[in-house]
Amino acid sequence: MAEIAAGTELPPLELRVRRVDLVRYAGASLDFNPIHWNERVADEVGLPGVIAHGMLTMALAGRIVTGWLADPGALVEYSARFIRPVVVPNDDEGALVEVTGKIRDVREDGTARIDITAKFEGKAVLGKAIAIVRLPE
Repeated sequence: MAEIAAGTELPPLELRVRRVDLVRYAGASLDFNPIHWNERVADEVGLPGVIAHGMLTMALAGRIVTGWLADPGALVEYSARFIRPVVVPNDDEGALVEVTGKIRDVREDGTARIDITAKFEGKAVLGKAIAIVRLPE
């Protein structure tokens, strides 16, 4: 594991979200809202296209922390706000989500706060994305 100090950046992630991922997530979460698979419905409600589930986007962004931790069970808390959708085109490439993370502070109780940034088309899709992790001893 890399140095654990305030200001340390986690290795960045580039993740692709494809329509097949939306289908799989819908099946796992039982969220079959048609804005996640039907162009017509997405258009009717004013969306720019079919969008990824917010919780899927959040989960994918969280991989920057769980992949960095030696023990993914050391993730104590994770929260974020959904501020912009990830529009998923109907092609083989899908949508590119770029994720970065930086240790904001290391606490005396053996935990650290990590601020996460997730972007689609250069714009943030999650706001106040924060992970609290238990550090190895």
